[in-house]
Amino acid sequence: MKRLLTLISLILISSLSYSQIDKKVLKSNSKTLSIKENGILKKDEWTIVPEKRPDIYLTNYKNQNITFYSDVDSIIFLVEQNNKIQFNVILNSKDTALTEIIYQRPFLEILKTASIYDTCRINKKIKFKYQSKNNSHLKSLRKYFKLDSIAGDGDEVSQLINLMNWLHNKVEHNGTNGNPKIKNAQSMLTVCSKEKRGLNCRGLAIAYNECCLSMGFKSRIIVCLPKDSLKMDNDCHVINSVFVNKLNKWIWIDPTFNSFVMDENNNLLGIQEVRDRLINNKYLKISSNANWNNKNKVQINEYLYNYMAKNLYYLQCPIKSKYNMETRKIWKVLANSLNYVTLIPKECNKYFTNFIFKETTNPEVFWSNPL
Repeated sequence: MKRLLTLISLILISSLSYSQIDKKVLKSNSKTLSIKENGILKKDEWTIVPEKRPDIYLTNYKNQNITFYSDVDSIIFLVEQNNKIQFNVILNSKDTALTEIIYQRPFLEILKTASIYDTCRINKKIKFKYQSKNNSHLKSLRKYFKLDSIAGDGDEVSQLINLMNWLHNKVEHNGTNGNPKIKNAQSMLTVCSKEKRGLNCRGLAIAYNECCLSMGFKSRIIVCLPKDSLKMDNDCHVINSVFVNKLNKWIWIDPTFNSFVMDENNNLLGIQEVRDRLINNKYLKISSNANWNNKNKVQINEYLYNYMAKNLYYLQCPIKSKYNMETRKIWKVLANSLNYVTLIPKECNKYFTNFIFKETTNPEVFWSNPL
């Protein structure tokens, strides 16, 4: 009997020990986690939010390992198509964040389902406007940062690239923090210099947009949104589209990654062209010095075929491109929202309602040449 009790005790202890080892727990003293998937390490990719239960991380890599790294710990899982993975992040030894990993089919496959636009649908006439470089605030911006000198005396494209390189080197990208309260280029760049801080992609795009406008270019910020932007995926990317008169077209400019996109003949491409080429498996390449914060070289597969394929489902931009357009007072939030238009594919009936965002299903309307 004594031996039997001892044996049972050992089994219970062993079982308890196994249970403790098998617990899916990641300890962290920081709110940000790094993630490695498809062999690529994404530093500070995930922000812990204990209030969400579960907080869902979507991955489009199946039958592969995914690793979450904190400042003190790591945890690894094998992602399979039909299995949900849950684990707890213990933050500062007290807060528990239930995190769930879900496989989602590759973003490029999702984008390909949205290849068609409803050009036959009646679209409201939208008149895009671009503020003149003679605006007093834009003139002040141009003078303060000596943008004429930075842009140089070359053609339009070289000037745009010079401005992008300058901004990319002047202010780092930091997606974990919000932007300063006053959201115009001169104010944000001054705050960043004083406080030694960065801007998120939207802040960088706004700053670049105003620099372009101040130099007389017709430019706008383009909010690139995923299909699930209204549900689980609130991550998006904001870049710029600038009209080059000599080329008679809009071109892709991304100050966050210091990048533009070309075809097989080195012709610069616009956002809609890149979207179409991704869908139709046509050749694409990015600028040779595309990088993140002058630290990591941008890899085209991750940047275009994964990240941007996810974020090119919807496209959104302000109808009026101007100085200080996103500095908002609370009572003006709804009014400002009405100044944005979203390009939506045919497979979707609506993005929001017309009471919040205007919309169009016709890319020719959205990408109309500036007057």
